[in-house]
Amino acid sequence: MTMTQSRFKAAAVQAAPAFLDLDAGVDKAVRLIAEAAGHGASLIAFPEAWLPGYPFWIWLGSPAWGMQFVQRYADQSLEVGERHMARLREAAARHRIHVVMGYSERAGSSLYLGQALLGPDGGLIAARRKLKPTHAERTVFGEGDGGDLKVHATAIGRLGALNCWEHIQPLVKQAMFIQGEQVHAASWPSFSVYRDMAYAFGPEVNAAASRIYAVEGQCFVVAACATVSEEMTALLCDSPERAKLLLSGGGFAMIYGPDGRALAEPLDERAEGLIYADVDLGLIRLAKAAADPTGHYARPDVLRLLFNQTPHRLVERFTTELHEAERTA
Repeated sequence: MTMTQSRFKAAAVQAAPAFLDLDAGVDKAVRLIAEAAGHGASLIAFPEAWLPGYPFWIWLGSPAWGMQFVQRYADQSLEVGERHMARLREAAARHRIHVVMGYSERAGSSLYLGQALLGPDGGLIAARRKLKPTHAERTVFGEGDGGDLKVHATAIGRLGALNCWEHIQPLVKQAMFIQGEQVHAASWPSFSVYRDMAYAFGPEVNAAASRIYAVEGQCFVVAACATVSEEMTALLCDSPERAKLLLSGGGFAMIYGPDGRALAEPLDERAEGLIYADVDLGLIRLAKAAADPTGHYARPDVLRLLFNQTPHRLVERFTTELHEAERTA
């Protein structure tokens, strides 16, 4: 049985990635993990695709123009079972901290928007994939499945994680809420693309999505958000037109309580650092006394969720031993 730590400190990352450099990105992640633990945090959450950085070129030009980044991005993406993940697990164990890391996962020749949940013993609690990449992301990433929508019993409560606009999919949220989620890591890429052109991509809407997630699920939300560095804009914005589409900055990390209250002081959107907040799981019961959408505030006679949690594999293998056993039975 997992003994729950009902009060602890959480940290959310607001920082630019080491763009397209997985080794340097893991080095930076290890430093941030150590910094968070040094400030007494029991959980640190990282932004979406922070290793090796979010592929912003998909929003900046034609697919043909973006092909210049494709091979490098795939080469610098992380495989779950290899040495870069091992380094992150070692850092989590060394500093006795839970880590939620957002990364581009390479599996075979395909990429997925991944989040790794690591325990303070260095164990891999889960390696999930974004259920449905958003719009242009589908030119880069494959899809997850129902097995990726899970909440896990940990020493800091029932922990779950989602990426970016998974937070505006009502049924995805309900699938997490019904599992009794108490602490949620929300990984965001930065709110700096199409800043003056598409209001839905900006900080007001997306920060609100994290806040409303906390209110709807009566849980703590640790919302990590990357920044776009000037080095990234110099690489990606090779024309005045593209420079208008992707701005530097865009960091809006925050931590919310189960009543939607912001629990930390925000950083400037161009600043890098960690924000911290104290978590008291006892406050969840107070919030749920008013409205529990998976309990007394639900109407299952009117509305119910159909939720297929089965992981889907491309190939199911059957051994010859099984066939021999069937023939001799």
